[in-house]
Amino acid sequence: MLCIFAGDRSLMNYTEDITEADSNDITEHSHDDKPRPYLCTVCDKRFTLKGNLKRHKQRHSEGELYSCTQCEKRFSTQSYLRIHMNVHSSKYACTECGKCFTCNHHLAIHGRIHSREKPFECSVCSKRFTTAGTLVVHSRIHSGEKPYKCHMCDKAFSVSRYLSSHMKVHTRVKPYKCHLCDKAFSVSRYLSSHMKVHTRVKPYKCHLCDKAFSQSGHLNIHMRVHTGDKPYKCSLCNKSFSDSSSLQTHKRRVHSNRRPYHCPYCGKLFKTEGDLKRHVRIHTGAKLYSCRHCSERFTYPDLLKSHLLKSHNEGTWLTCRICQKKFSHSGELKIHVRRHEGVRPYVCSECSKRFCTAWELKQHVTVHSDVKQFGCILCDRSFRTKDAVKTHFKRCSSELKFGFVLFSN
Repeated sequence: MLCIFAGDRSLMNYTEDITEADSNDITEHSHDDKPRPYLCTVCDKRFTLKGNLKRHKQRHSEGELYSCTQCEKRFSTQSYLRIHMNVHSSKYACTECGKCFTCNHHLAIHGRIHSREKPFECSVCSKRFTTAGTLVVHSRIHSGEKPYKCHMCDKAFSVSRYLSSHMKVHTRVKPYKCHLCDKAFSVSRYLSSHMKVHTRVKPYKCHLCDKAFSQSGHLNIHMRVHTGDKPYKCSLCNKSFSDSSSLQTHKRRVHSNRRPYHCPYCGKLFKTEGDLKRHVRIHTGAKLYSCRHCSERFTYPDLLKSHLLKSHNEGTWLTCRICQKKFSHSGELKIHVRRHEGVRPYVCSECSKRFCTAWELKQHVTVHSDVKQFGCILCDRSFRTKDAVKTHFKRCSSELKFGFVLFSN
C-alpha cells in the first residue's frame, strides 16, 4: 500500500516534465467494478467510501495543512504526511543524485531520468516517454480529450491535478505565501517557481543559444523555437503553437467573445486573468519590477527587460534579418518581420480586411460599430477610438487656448 500512495504526484515528483500524469490519471481510468456513490460537488470526483470523500473535500476547503519538517512540502491529511516522511528515511536512494523513494519501483522509474531511457512511444508522433502515465496524458494532445471538467465554469483539463489546481481559482484558497513579497499561490510548485524570481537562479540552459530558464519545462518549450515543433493546433483556424497555454490564450482572445474578468476600478472587461492583472496596475500604479543596477522600478517585466538592455547593456538585441533593425523584445521583432513579408493573420469578420496585429484589428472593428464610447472632456463630441479622441482633443484644446469655441457636430 505504501508504494501505491507514494505514486501520488505530490509525493513522488520523479520528473519535471509538465505533461507527466499523476496517479489519479491512471487509477481513475482503471476498469474496476467498484461502485462509487459518493460524489464531490466541487470537482465531480467519485469515491467508494464516505470517509474518503470527506478527506478529499478538505483539500478544497482548507488547502494543504500539514507541513513536512524536513522540506517545504505540505499535505492535506496526516496520513499523506506520514507516508511522505518515509521518503526522508528511505533506503531506496538514487546513486546519481541522492533523491530518496519509498519503494524500489519508483526508484527504478526515477533512474530513467539519468539513463535517458524512454520505453513508451507515441503511435502518432513517435515522441517517447519514461512512464506509461506520461504517454497517456500526451496522447490527449492528439485526441483533444479533456475528461476533467470544472462544474463552475466551462474549462476542461487533460490531467486531474490541473483541475484540482484550477478549482482553487473559485475557492480562492492560496495557502502558499512568499516571505519576500506579498504574493500567495494555490499550489506549492507555483511558489517554488516564483521564488526563483527573487533568487534569479536559472539552472536550465539552452545549448543552442545563450538563454537560460528557471524551470526545465520552460526550456523544453523554448527548444521548439529551434526545432520549429508546434504540436498544439487550433481546431478553428489551424494555427499552431509550441505550448498549450499559448493555444488556450489564442482561442480566448481570437475566437471567443467571453470576457469574464472585470476591473473593479473602471468596470472594463477582459478575456484572461493575466490581462486584468496587467490592466489593474494602471489604476494602482504598482511597480513590481525593480532594476538591480539602479533605483528604477517598472510596472511590467517587458519594460524592465528593455531598460536593462538599453541602459545597462544587459541582454541581447534581436536583429531583423531583412533590414538589420534591432529590437529588445521578440514580439516586436515578430510583428516587424510580418510587415516586411506582408503577413496579415488577423481578419475582420465584417469586411475581410486583414491586419498585422490583433490590436490593429481591434481598432478597425470600431469602424463597423455605431458605439462612440470615447468622449472629449472639453466639448460634447464622442468618438469610436482612443486615437480619434486624442487627435480631436489636441485641436479642441488649441482652439480654446486661443479664444475660439468649437461648434461642430
